[in-house]
Amino acid sequence: MSDNIWYFDDVNLFNVMCPHKTGDFGKNGHFKEYKKGETIYFTDDPSSTLYLVASGKVRILNYSEAGDEVVKAILGRGEMFGELALLGEEKRNEIAEAMDDNTIVCPVKIDEVHELMQENQEFSFKIYKWIGFRMRKMERRIDNLVFKDVRSRLMDFIKELSLEKGLKVGNTIEMEHFFTHKNIANLIGTSRQTVTTTLNELRDEGLIDFNRRKIIVKKPNEF
Repeated sequence: MSDNIWYFDDVNLFNVMCPHKTGDFGKNGHFKEYKKGETIYFTDDPSSTLYLVASGKVRILNYSEAGDEVVKAILGRGEMFGELALLGEEKRNEIAEAMDDNTIVCPVKIDEVHELMQENQEFSFKIYKWIGFRMRKMERRIDNLVFKDVRSRLMDFIKELSLEKGLKVGNTIEMEHFFTHKNIANLIGTSRQTVTTTLNELRDEGLIDFNRRKIIVKKPNEF
């Protein structure tokens, strides 16, 4: 597990929390492994821990009053979840579920994070900045679901992905990704078939190219 390093902005969370607090961090069973479909926490579970994804994928979801599944986020290696506990959440208001076999997460007690935040003002500032970013991202998703059509929602998803993970290559932007068409459909509130059809339309128009692991934005100015 020597390469498990998490960053938000220029703060290396693993290095801050590991050698600074305990040399055994990440050893002796500290990391938790889950199988595909296994629940990490349920709604109404106590909010006493945040988690970092070491490998695999985790999805954050809720269910509507009608029983429909609502996927709020799909997270991969290096991303954090359960962070609302830092803002005083006492019970979970969402479900976290492993999406892959051998999904490994690192649980970190909220009390430990609070202690680090008291000791390190810059670390505290970065944590809150990151949480604010996540909340704004969720607000944009809700606005998109209410006010935009599927094509616009998909283009916004690609634009957001390019800003977060994109690498400029000449006049294009390339980004590795781990989302299936079904994953994308869950996140933008449509069907897998509609995502596939719309992606193919965008490719036929010369706006993007894509394969299973990469999306290339060929005309960034049109997003």
